[in-house]
Amino acid sequence: MKSSLLPWVALAVSLEFVLVAGTLLEYEGEERVLVNNKCKCTTVTSRLVPSKENPDEEILERNIRITVPLRSRQNISDPTSPLRTTFVYRMAELCKKCDPVEVELGGEIYEAQQSTSCNEPETCYTYNRDKCYTTTFPFIYHGETKHVQAALTPASCYAD
Repeated sequence: MKSSLLPWVALAVSLEFVLVAGTLLEYEGEERVLVNNKCKCTTVTSRLVPSKENPDEEILERNIRITVPLRSRQNISDPTSPLRTTFVYRMAELCKKCDPVEVELGGEIYEAQQSTSCNEPETCYTYNRDKCYTTTFPFIYHGETKHVQAALTPASCYAD
C-alpha cells in the first residue's frame, strides 16, 4: 500500500515546490533567495523583471552568485592538504532539498524528500559554520609527542 503511494508523494512534494515557486508572483520586482548553499559558497536568487522585447510581459530573471574561496584546501579538515584548484558547481546539487517534508495523502501523513541523492557526501569548499570540523595534530609536551584533536570551527563544536 505504502509503496503504491510513493509516486503520489513525490508528485505532491513536486507540486508543493511548484506552489512555493509560484509565490514569486506576489513579490513583483523583489529579489527572492532560492538557494543559499554555504558549503559551496553560492547563492541563487530570482525576481520578475519587465521583458526587454515586450514591456507588458514579465520574465523570471535568475542570478547566481559564486564566491570562490581562493585558499581552500582539497580536504578542508586537513590544513596541510594541497590547495584546491578545481571547483565544480551543478545546479541540481545546489538546489537539492534533503530535509524531509511531511505530506498528507489519503488521510495519512508521509515523509518525503525532494532529492534522491541525499545520502551521497557533499564536497564542501569552505566550512559550513553549523557543522563541527576537527583535526588531529602532534603536540609535544615535556619531550613526549601526543596527537591531540582540535576544533577547526570552535563555535559549532562547543555549546554556549
